[in-house]
Amino acid sequence: MTGRCGLLWDEKVVFSRFLEGCGLTCEQVTPHLLAAPFFRGRYSALIIPAGFANPSYSRLLPALRASSGRIRKYVSGGGRILVFGAGIDRHDAYDWMPFPVTYRHEKQKGVLECSGSHWCSTLFAEYDPSSIECDGFFPVHAGGVVARIGDRDVLIHALVGDGEVIATTIHEYPSRDFLNEFCQDSRETFL
Repeated sequence: MTGRCGLLWDEKVVFSRFLEGCGLTCEQVTPHLLAAPFFRGRYSALIIPAGFANPSYSRLLPALRASSGRIRKYVSGGGRILVFGAGIDRHDAYDWMPFPVTYRHEKQKGVLECSGSHWCSTLFAEYDPSSIECDGFFPVHAGGVVARIGDRDVLIHALVGDGEVIATTIHEYPSRDFLNEFCQDSRETFL
């Protein structure tokens, strides 16, 4: 088993320390590296933190768009992606994803309601579900709904080829149990 994940962001962030504290090997993938045609990283999972589309925080969105074909191939080949809220009200913030997703930026706090016993519901198992903060919701998407706050989809999941994508607007670190399940895989896929 491997726990090698790629953290897509402009520079080192505290989130990478959290991932390493969970026992994962975390490699930073910068926007320039992601968009470089020669780049061939191997990961069991990719993680894209909250605020990726907001130019005040990151320059990642143009690189994600430039790499959308590579991202689709990565997921279809068995890769996994965990992506958080875009952090800005752009309906096209997720147009690089391998399935349609529209995002609406709106900070909210509420009761998290999980649908069924989907394994992704463990994402925020260490938090009080009666008081979860989000930075938005997904009004239109082609994924399956895992969790809502009221009538707003805040955690979705989609299978794409042999891989999967989890998108959430919940503004908390994922649980350690979830990360170990999500990032530990018997295979690594080329990005």
